[in-house]
Amino acid sequence: MRFQPLSTAALVEHVVALVLQLDAGRRWRLAVDGPPPTRPGDLADALVAPLRALGRPVVRASADDFLRPASLRWEHGRLDADAFYTDRLDVGALSRELLDGFGPDGTGRYVASFWDAARERATRAPHEQAAPGAILLLDGSLLLGRGLPLDLTVHLSVRAETLARSTPQDERWTLPAFSRYADEVVPERSADVVVRVDDPRHPALLLDR
Repeated sequence: MRFQPLSTAALVEHVVALVLQLDAGRRWRLAVDGPPPTRPGDLADALVAPLRALGRPVVRASADDFLRPASLRWEHGRLDADAFYTDRLDVGALSRELLDGFGPDGTGRYVASFWDAARERATRAPHEQAAPGAILLLDGSLLLGRGLPLDLTVHLSVRAETLARSTPQDERWTLPAFSRYADEVVPERSADVVVRVDDPRHPALLLDR
């Protein structure tokens, strides 16, 4: 694999340029995927203003607002890495309530959130209508390889040792889930854009695989 160092601003420009190549006449779904220490939400946030400045409507959402209830997420225990990998995300709700509406056959109707994991109750977010040509920017972890209807995917990659070092002690039990993800999904090969962020101040874009 060959990586090219670039600034965060240049990375944002690169992803924005890819989005601008998409047909402005329909809606699109872009996901920024990466383990929590890579802060995928920060990159998704950074894309909002430049896309809007170029005339593209943007809807911002997070996969963490589409988790399954605790009774299902923690059915096998609160510190079970396999359950964290397989049972945490409500894939059905995420597709049905958010992603499908932005698809080529979708109506543009969506809800921005579904489940409040902090309060363990439905958010009861209202249905909204995405404008024609809208770009959905979704951030989250372990998103690839689940059959989610996504049009453009960005994966923030770190070496296993970097991830272990940057993960808080009380969250280190999740590390086997990310190791399994790397082995089974191989996001550095399946994502459309791969960015190495072992040092978040100095990202590097994957040029070839």
